[in-house]
Amino acid sequence: MKLTEQPRVQVLLGDAQNREDQVLPITRWVARLIIPFLAAAFLVLYGEPTRTAEFFAWTIRPEMTPIIMGAGYGAGVYFFYRVATVDEWHRVAPVFLGIATFTWAMAIATVLHWENFNHSHHTFYLWVILYAVTPVLVPALWVLNCRTDPREERDSGPVLPRAVRVLGGGLGVVVTVSAVILFIFPDIMIGAWPWAVSPLTARILAGWFALFGVVNGVVVLDLRWSAARILVQSQILGFTMVLVGVARVWHNFDPSNMLTWGVVGGMTLYLCAIVVLYLGMERR
Repeated sequence: MKLTEQPRVQVLLGDAQNREDQVLPITRWVARLIIPFLAAAFLVLYGEPTRTAEFFAWTIRPEMTPIIMGAGYGAGVYFFYRVATVDEWHRVAPVFLGIATFTWAMAIATVLHWENFNHSHHTFYLWVILYAVTPVLVPALWVLNCRTDPREERDSGPVLPRAVRVLGGGLGVVVTVSAVILFIFPDIMIGAWPWAVSPLTARILAGWFALFGVVNGVVVLDLRWSAARILVQSQILGFTMVLVGVARVWHNFDPSNMLTWGVVGGMTLYLCAIVVLYLGMERR
């Protein structure tokens, strides 16, 4: 008797209920599809922050904003590479909630500031397609792939110290609430931020802050270091690039603004803290 070929949809989705803690094939394929978009955004925004009028969906001034965005997309390239190659779902799952929040912020900001975009540039269409699809796609992948989660703690190596979970979770909540407020009321940011921002760029930056806040708040709900490891690696990469960018465009900052030292000092302190955390946990 001839066996029928598995439907293509079943091959992509797999049998989630029988794939304990596995990254589904469709999640891997979407990760591979997203990487080139993020890599292109990284090259333009981080590599050529003064030329967004030529190469990006809208003109961004000054350079520090595209540098932060580019660093975020660069860290995203690494994260989605790990999604495409890692075996266990719990190692990447918490970050998906932060990315979902971020994509919704980008989509809403695009609608609110439609007139600010360069509608004749091909990157505008790529931006619109990306943030029309991902606000639905990313949460759907998270829900679908979470069916592989056995929902029980297993012996998977070292666990995060309680102090780290409390501090990380508290920071995540504070940053997320602040990001929501800044997104709704961008004038707060416009009046106080260390470098010049517009209503659009204020909301874009608030979206990045929300991503950071949500992943920090969610990842500490899982005791296992293995659930935080890839996130921490991505954050080390992203914050390092941001601080290198600060040195590149220090002229964008207002040294007389106390928030300048708060923002730069806070990022430096956070980077040092997660490097220490990473080295300490990897030795266990």
